[in-house]
Amino acid sequence: MPGPRDLWRDRCAGDIQLVCIDPEYVREIWPLVAPLILRAIVRTGLSAFAAIERDILDGTSLLWVAWSGSTIEAVASTSLEQTEAGKVCVITACAGVGIARWLSLIGGIEAYAEAEGCRCVRIFGRKGWARVLEGYEETHAIIDKRLPSTR
Repeated sequence: MPGPRDLWRDRCAGDIQLVCIDPEYVREIWPLVAPLILRAIVRTGLSAFAAIERDILDGTSLLWVAWSGSTIEAVASTSLEQTEAGKVCVITACAGVGIARWLSLIGGIEAYAEAEGCRCVRIFGRKGWARVLEGYEETHAIIDKRLPSTR
């Protein structure tokens, strides 16, 4: 079963591999990846950085890194949630550079979710994710009304 300590490769990603950071060591890498996670969160406004940081640091959520051997290409966080319809793996944040180089590595997160008995992988993010990820579809909508005092 994929999880901490496992590496996941996809031939489409070339030399980049997906690494699930063992929660025991996440504090060591956190200063390097926190700015990327923060950037993703600020861009969408869909969650609070402090909550995601807390969950990653206490091991409630997992931290995933797309690693080329010398460079962190991208970073993502996931959490497992039990809903009334079944268990779901939620990608709570994802950011990086050169998306075409590492996008296919989401297959590693999908394999992890399947091994954990999840019924789906869910992404809260920009609409563009549905366009670039094969097999993902918009199933629900989050709608906002901007209030006059915040415009």
